[in-house]
Amino acid sequence: MLSSNTIRVQVEAALAARIPSALTPPPRIIRPTNPIGITALDDLLGGGFPVGALTELVGEECSGRTSVALSFLASIAASGRVCAWIDAANTFNPTSAASVGMDLKRLLWVRCGVHERIEAQETKQLSLPPECFAPKAVTKGLHGGGHGTHPRSESKGLSAAVDRFLGEEVIAARCAEPIARPRSIPQTFESSLISAATAKRTHRRARTYDAIEQALRSADLLIQTGGFSAIVLDLGGIALEHAARIELSTWHRYRVAAEKTQSTILLLSQYPCAKSSSELQLRLHPMDDTDEERTVFTGLNARVEVLRQRFAPTPSNVIPMYKPPQRATEARWQQRASWVGPR
Repeated sequence: MLSSNTIRVQVEAALAARIPSALTPPPRIIRPTNPIGITALDDLLGGGFPVGALTELVGEECSGRTSVALSFLASIAASGRVCAWIDAANTFNPTSAASVGMDLKRLLWVRCGVHERIEAQETKQLSLPPECFAPKAVTKGLHGGGHGTHPRSESKGLSAAVDRFLGEEVIAARCAEPIARPRSIPQTFESSLISAATAKRTHRRARTYDAIEQALRSADLLIQTGGFSAIVLDLGGIALEHAARIELSTWHRYRVAAEKTQSTILLLSQYPCAKSSSELQLRLHPMDDTDEERTVFTGLNARVEVLRQRFAPTPSNVIPMYKPPQRATEARWQQRASWVGPR
């Protein structure tokens, strides 16, 4: 009886023309990394964020997503490379970026969802037809006598001129003709507050979807063009009900394009959206005070948890005989205030 290894070799030889290495698992790809600039997080991830892959930072507001992304971009820009920040909710602050050492000359900021408020006052201007008041050309003849048209002709065209002058506001009635009374349209009474709130909610939802569409198109252009070492797609200000509607094929397309251009893509969101298309998923928990002083604010404690890491780097190729120790999946660090100083 043939062994399983022999059968596998025979099957792969038969399918070599169609499917090369059909039964051989693909090798593990350990991608190069770029440092983040936070020592605890670099040690946890084995060097930083992977190059040529999609990394997702998930967390609530005030959880440190923007701080981690700005620290990473600052390290990229310090080496002379160019970065991009696609702001879907228009919440990026260049002053905060410059305060952490970011070189704004090497950062492309794409603002999405910015609408110019044009307040147009609706004024109804009454356009008067010129033939109503302008005298007609002088007609020479029996009745005109060189002094104008006959009065009977002017009276015949008076009703038509009044109709054009008043438009739909007044129904002109002619002599010996019944006046048509308009039918009463049944009115539906509904709360004006509810209708106004519904219209406002619909308008806000439409603006949100427009901002998401602009952000995704901008990301497509920047990733396909190349030349950017890091691209941040900030969807942190987008609600979950809107961000969850993005198709998974979009994130798969970004992953393939990032692998070709060897650029690092950071996705900032409140909930995991990229799923299996992301190489690395990190969850940032809400920050809390350091509680070092009772009356003075000294800083914040940050905590990051690794939700998913496709290929974690191994320290060595030696397989231990006993169960290896569990790898750490969390990192903690402190962000101290500028007036406190090192301790």
